[in-house]
Amino acid sequence: MVPRAETTQSTQTAEGPTPGERARTLAYGIADGVLVAPGVPYAPVPAHTTDRDGRPLLLVRADAPIVTALAGEDGVPATLRISDVAPVPLPDRVRGRAWLHGWLSEMPDGELRAAALRLSHAHPRPELLDLGAERDGEREWTVLALEIAQVEVDDAWGSATLEPEEYAAAAPDPFVAVEAGILTHLDASHRGELPRLLPESVPGGPVRPLALDRYGMWLRCSAPSADGPASFDVRLGFAEPVSDLHGLRCVYRRLFARATP
Repeated sequence: MVPRAETTQSTQTAEGPTPGERARTLAYGIADGVLVAPGVPYAPVPAHTTDRDGRPLLLVRADAPIVTALAGEDGVPATLRISDVAPVPLPDRVRGRAWLHGWLSEMPDGELRAAALRLSHAHPRPELLDLGAERDGEREWTVLALEIAQVEVDDAWGSATLEPEEYAAAAPDPFVAVEAGILTHLDASHRGELPRLLPESVPGGPVRPLALDRYGMWLRCSAPSADGPASFDVRLGFAEPVSDLHGLRCVYRRLFARATP
């Protein structure tokens, strides 16, 4: 994992997200997921998201091996493995991982429409328009639900194991759905300004945006010297957490105003 270096813009900087918030953010559905169940081949999930309580909802083909394994069963043990990859192209792009363990079951027909609407918020896929429809007497797509028994998360903040209640009580970061667009914009249009956001104690060199949350931002710095690590990550904490785009714009204006020569 890339070395991390903590820096802040102010001694009043708020702390970062809790393990529950980090896990709920990874489970939101932007990061890629792979479903693992005993006796069933590993399978990337075409689309997944969570309901209000954080229960994962997984869009899968109706003829997938995992659906066949569920036939006649009330549920099977399964794990949704999630890998969070930075939207900005970097040598080491994996920012975190989560493992959501629980019991998998197929959504009842009466709940498919609500599940499709929920999935469409993060994944506006055409399959969701006629979810549950049959062709030649067979359904093409369905939705599986994972009842959480335990959650593990491992990222820049460290590793943690969560019980279902702690996970369900947390909320995903408010910028999870727009973070990729913000970071790619910063990288394409403001890359030259990013080094000036860092304290003077941080060695000079190229800087790329790595991650964003309501408490601050991670920047990937390339070391100018061959004596140190090839790159390291620096945390810029906000003076206080922000909850919407208006607040984020205000924070960015202050940051870049101070960075302007």
